[in-house]
Amino acid sequence: MMNSEISEERLQELFAWIDQVPLSRAKRNINRDFSDGVLVAEVVKHFLPKIVEMHNYIPANSSQQKLSNWGTLNRKVFSKLSFHVSDDVIHKVISNNTGVIETVLYTLREKINEKLQENSQRGSQQVKESEYYSTKTGQPAGSGALLSPPHRKAFPGSVDQNQNHLTRTDGRLHQYPHVEPRVRLLLEEKEQEMMALQEKVQILQMKVQRLEHLVQLKDLRIEDLTKHLNKQRGHRNIT
Repeated sequence: MMNSEISEERLQELFAWIDQVPLSRAKRNINRDFSDGVLVAEVVKHFLPKIVEMHNYIPANSSQQKLSNWGTLNRKVFSKLSFHVSDDVIHKVISNNTGVIETVLYTLREKINEKLQENSQRGSQQVKESEYYSTKTGQPAGSGALLSPPHRKAFPGSVDQNQNHLTRTDGRLHQYPHVEPRVRLLLEEKEQEMMALQEKVQILQMKVQRLEHLVQLKDLRIEDLTKHLNKQRGHRNIT
């Protein structure tokens, strides 16, 4: 539940928190700056980048587009933070009512911090589980349990052939010095696949950023043309 009033001290904390986020627009008036929801999305993306897709939010002056942006925030972002902004509050925000956006941002800050703490705890738990993962010998992973395969009958030339194959890889075998050759090869292949996927993700992210920039430029151009058209109409009415 959002607080109806925020103390001056908490307001200063909120403004300091927002100041650490590199926003796409200069902050002049918090009521107007955040009314279309775009900067709100940027704030969430700064702390939780995986849950926000900026191409869903279009900078706007019209109430209709502002409502659309806030509706998308509620559905696609706030729902993942156990947070919801009511229609009444949204209408007050897009109308630039004083003091409303501050309460929204303050509650959002609390929800983001809760999510970050939750993610941190989950990550710590996963690390602990991986550290204590053991094989049938009951040894921790760090002690070499994964690195000691069960004994089996060797066939002539089998180990040498695998080792020769591994020595022809990218030279990173020292990362798994005690792993059985075949397991080592599998690990190397998986690492290569992961690196390739990461590169694809980076390329896609760059494309998305370019598209977002083009959309912003288009919106600015439309806004300029609309203003110019309105001026022309005004001159005609005067004459």
